[in-house]
Amino acid sequence: MPLSILIVLALVAFGAGFVSAIVGAGGTIVLPVLLATGISPLEALATNKFQSVCGTSTSALYYLRHGLIQLRTLRGAVLGCLLGSAAGTWVVQHIAVHRLEWLIPTLLIGVALYTLMSPRLRDQPAKPRISTASFAFFVATPLGFTSGFFGPGTGTFVTVALISLLGQSARQAVAQTKVLVLACNGMSLLLYLLGGQVLWTIGVLMALGQVVGARLGAQMVVHRGAALVRPMMVTVTVALSAYLIVQQL
Repeated sequence: MPLSILIVLALVAFGAGFVSAIVGAGGTIVLPVLLATGISPLEALATNKFQSVCGTSTSALYYLRHGLIQLRTLRGAVLGCLLGSAAGTWVVQHIAVHRLEWLIPTLLIGVALYTLMSPRLRDQPAKPRISTASFAFFVATPLGFTSGFFGPGTGTFVTVALISLLGQSARQAVAQTKVLVLACNGMSLLLYLLGGQVLWTIGVLMALGQVVGARLGAQMVVHRGAALVRPMMVTVTVALSAYLIVQQL
């Protein structure tokens, strides 16, 4: 692959890492670019998972150091994400998937409306509406499956669920989302590695861009909180919805 294309991919990964550290949806930025280079769909999915894991690990570690992640409260949700992601990744490697193409943008529009109108998207925690066990079974597991099966928007859905259902502050929800997304993507990556589908040269180069972008994005969340998360989430979800809808026309 020409050096110029590799540089573009690294820059795309940087942007995706920055956006993903704040509101998720980084994979939707990366995947179309990878596919445009002529990479097969499964290789694109696998390589995207690799570079995404590197970026998500960076932002998760930054949030952990700043005390925004409570690992004990996430144990059940992490298990749900692992199981769901394993199932979703297995399915996508064995059948042609077009089932969620209209569902995902519709749900993302709902996320944007919720973000605009909800008083719960703030920097103070609120009273949880469901237990952590219910969250793990009814929310984390299906979202894990969606992540492995389709991908786009998973991080955004998790953040909104943590805020609206578990009453977490915007900062904490964004931070804890990274742990759950890391579980989803890590499990998917493991299965793709076993299938030998990761393109390592491209993946490592994009991972470098992801790490830098994710570090900068995480730093902005820590310092600005809901004042940054709310407008970014609305902008990204609307843009992502429009892109996915146009792709189906």
